[in-house]
Amino acid sequence: MTVSRQPKQAMAWVALTIAFGIHVADEALHDFLAFYNPLAMSLRDMLLWTWMPTFEFGTWLGLLIGAVAALLSMSWFAFYGARWMVWASLFYGAVMLFKGLLHLGASAYLQRAVPGVWSAPLIAAGGGWLLIEAAREWRAGKVSAGSRL
Repeated sequence: MTVSRQPKQAMAWVALTIAFGIHVADEALHDFLAFYNPLAMSLRDMLLWTWMPTFEFGTWLGLLIGAVAALLSMSWFAFYGARWMVWASLFYGAVMLFKGLLHLGASAYLQRAVPGVWSAPLIAAGGGWLLIEAAREWRAGKVSAGSRL
């Protein structure tokens, strides 16, 4: 009898999403947009790309709160055992691990605390944990073309 790891993956998903919510609060309290918007505009001018949007605070915060709520609601699928959640977990974990490391790297490079750096270890650790649990699910052979949901 094999023990399902799906609850571990689901718990990692929930923990990462809570860490992401804390990270959003950290960025909002430390005026992330005062750091991000000028950076986005200067990169657009330097690289002549328009792919980096600038935001107003209310819009930015609303979008991030919506993202956290949507990610938290997706945890139901992880607890239910939807196999596609393994792929979603691999992507979500990788993005959050990268985001956390990017905040830490930017702070080291600039030699000052950038907004969001205090919660960056939480999302990096949560992203790593979710990647590990999703990889265990994938290696256990629970991901196939004929998946639940």
